[in-house]
Amino acid sequence: MPKEHSSGGTNELPTIVIETPVKQQLKDTTMSQGYYPPGFLRKVVAEMVATFLMVFVTCGCAAIGTSNEHMVSQLGVSLAGGLIVTVMIYAVGHISGAHMNPAVTIAFATVRHFPWNQVPLYVAAQFTGSISASFALRIMLQPIKHLGTTTPSGTDLQALIMEIIVTFIMMFVTSAVATDCKAVGELAGIAVGSAVCITSILAGPVSGGSMNPARTIGPALASNNYKGLWVYIVGPITGTLSGVMCYSFIRATNQPDQEISLPKFGRMKSNINEHVAVIYPNGSVK
Repeated sequence: MPKEHSSGGTNELPTIVIETPVKQQLKDTTMSQGYYPPGFLRKVVAEMVATFLMVFVTCGCAAIGTSNEHMVSQLGVSLAGGLIVTVMIYAVGHISGAHMNPAVTIAFATVRHFPWNQVPLYVAAQFTGSISASFALRIMLQPIKHLGTTTPSGTDLQALIMEIIVTFIMMFVTSAVATDCKAVGELAGIAVGSAVCITSILAGPVSGGSMNPARTIGPALASNNYKGLWVYIVGPITGTLSGVMCYSFIRATNQPDQEISLPKFGRMKSNINEHVAVIYPNGSVK
């Protein structure tokens, strides 16, 4: 607390200065301690495991549903995909961020919410998990040949446009709950999982609803089916970049809602983090 000093009997008016606290630095200081932060290997392993389980469940359900729709319907496949994403976010989100998608990792790095030097190992971990899960399904689900591969039902252009749109939706929601301090909460996993589920239901009949290059390339390698593969690389990357940039443009500031809506003088009074210092002409402070 600043001390109060005598004004020496002067009749001059004091000067009022509004002092605001320095904003909390957002970047992790450990990033400057080395090329990779401590514990980075744990993040890579967590990302690989999460992607493995996501592809194993999603593509496993899709493969079973393709061979017998009475066992797993298209709706069931979409629900399984959304639920496994939700579960993995709660399981490893606090460790690696639970990207499970190279397009998501690249999009976050593009808007500086993720360091570029970590992107190659994250993407490698995601593809490793996806390919491992796909070949594990190939062994266990023989003689099923199409292990949840996503291929265009119509033209490549139709599938491309669909993938861009649904990936945009998914990334827009992900950006809201992952990067905006006002939207972060314990329901983030449910929000992202629900977005994946809803968009999968919509895109399934047209493009398969991949939204993830790793989710497509792994099963494509295991099934030896590369039809329209480029669609599921270009589409998701374009969609995630568009989604994250759109949300970054329209997102709210870190100021409290009342600061944004009140006039300038009202904001000065309402900010509980500010304190007032009164400086008198003789140099005393109250």
